[in-house]
Amino acid sequence: MVKTIATYVAKAIAGFVGLTVVLVVAFKWLPVPVTATMLMDENGITKDWESLENIDRNLVSAVIASEDQRFCEHSGFDTEAIEQAMRANMEGGKIRGGSSISQQTAKNVFLWQGGGYVRKAFEAWFTFWIELVWGKRRIMEVYLNVAETGIGTYGAEAGAQRYFDHSAARMSRDEASRMAAALPSPKKRAVKGPGGWLARHGNRIERRIGIVRRDGLDACVYN
Repeated sequence: MVKTIATYVAKAIAGFVGLTVVLVVAFKWLPVPVTATMLMDENGITKDWESLENIDRNLVSAVIASEDQRFCEHSGFDTEAIEQAMRANMEGGKIRGGSSISQQTAKNVFLWQGGGYVRKAFEAWFTFWIELVWGKRRIMEVYLNVAETGIGTYGAEAGAQRYFDHSAARMSRDEASRMAAALPSPKKRAVKGPGGWLARHGNRIERRIGIVRRDGLDACVYN
């Protein structure tokens, strides 16, 4: 009995690993057709996949400035940001930024939204694989195509068309910063005409774009 159970478990693990490899390798080259988040969105899906060549560098720099300034340095996990988040949680506070862009991409493509240790474990697993197989440029490309950019809106191109009436291929620093500022909560944060803290946050991101370029913090995406 024990041997039979062990055999089933071993086969299940082997099957999961095999499926993981197949999906990760496939999506290194193919556009991600749909995600669990999209399918569960009661507002429908508006999306338009674009290659990174057709997404303005200002948006790449803005999301790095806002979401993951060590994107080019870490191997998928920003340990410093994770430690900061853990300390804040222990103190009863909240801090955004524990998850890297790589982790967010793994979650958005292969998993579901929400917390929980089980999902986090799967997220770590897929993060390891996409870092190994895709590399930074492809991770950024996929992230900017599957991230929710508004109500029922996914990806940089659909977001740019929705908010600015033009392609993501030409985005000003101001536009890119406002979209990046709204990414963590796109259903609640305004991209057009933000006020108060959100407007100030967008301005901070815009200023940081210059730092990202100066210090080469987006170099792994373009070199």
